[in-house]
Amino acid sequence: MKAWSLTDRGRVRKQNQDACRFLTFPLGDGTEVTAAVVCDGMGGAKAGNVASEMAVDTFMEELQKDFYSFNVADVQILCAVKTANRLIHERAISDPDYEGMGTTLVAAVTDGTQVIIANVGDSRCYQVRDGAIRQLTKDHSVVEDMVDRGEIERADAWKHPRRNYITRALGAEEQVDCDLFFQEVLPGDVLLLCTDGLSGVVNPQELLFEIVYGGELDTAVRRMVDIALDWGAPDNVTALLLASEQTQQSDSEDGHGNER
Repeated sequence: MKAWSLTDRGRVRKQNQDACRFLTFPLGDGTEVTAAVVCDGMGGAKAGNVASEMAVDTFMEELQKDFYSFNVADVQILCAVKTANRLIHERAISDPDYEGMGTTLVAAVTDGTQVIIANVGDSRCYQVRDGAIRQLTKDHSVVEDMVDRGEIERADAWKHPRRNYITRALGAEEQVDCDLFFQEVLPGDVLLLCTDGLSGVVNPQELLFEIVYGGELDTAVRRMVDIALDWGAPDNVTALLLASEQTQQSDSEDGHGNER
C-alpha cells in the first residue's frame, strides 16, 4: 500500500488540533501491514491538540505490540483504541488544564488484501472503487442519530447547525465503544481518511473527482485540502490516502503529515 497525508489548520482556527500518521511494519509471520490513523482533537486551546497527538501515538505504539498475524488484527486494533482512550481519560481527569479533552479517531489497518477500519466519532473513511465513492464508517453524531430516526433527510445533514456535535470520543468516558468495519482490498482501491474539516466542507463527489480524475494521486491530498481552504476552511483540515499497489503513482509523503 502507498500512503499520502496532509493536515492544515484552516482559515479560522489559530491552532491545528488534528493529527495523522501512517506506517508500514512487518509482523512475526512475515506479513507486511500498513496502518493509518487520523484524529480530530477537542477540549480547548491546548487540550485538543494533546488528545489527538496522544491518540495517534498510543494507537500506533499499541498496535505493534505482540502483533504476530493479521488474523488477530481486530483484537489488536481494539486494544490499541481502548488503551488510547484510557490514557487520554486519565490525563483529562488528573490535570485541570486538560479537563474535558477528547478526540475522534478513524484508522485503517491492511495487509494489502483486506482492511479493517476503526471509528470513534465523526472522522470518516471513504472507499473509492471503480469510479465511485462510498462512506465506510458511520458518524457518531447527533445529526446521524437524527437521520436514523427519520427526523431529517440525509441530504440535509451536512448543513444542519448541530452537525459538529459528536456522541462518542476517545477520552470522554472510562470506556469507549469502537466500530470496526471489514473490507476486501481490490486492485485499484483507494481509501480516504479525513476529519470533518474536509468532509463537512467538500462533498463526496468533489473528493471522488480529485482522487480519480483531478491529477496524480500523490497530489490528491493537496488538491482536496486546497478546495476546503478555498471554501473558507472554518475548521482544521486533514486528509490521508491509502492506495493499493496497483494505483501507486509516486513515492509517499511524510508519514507524519505536513501543515501548510
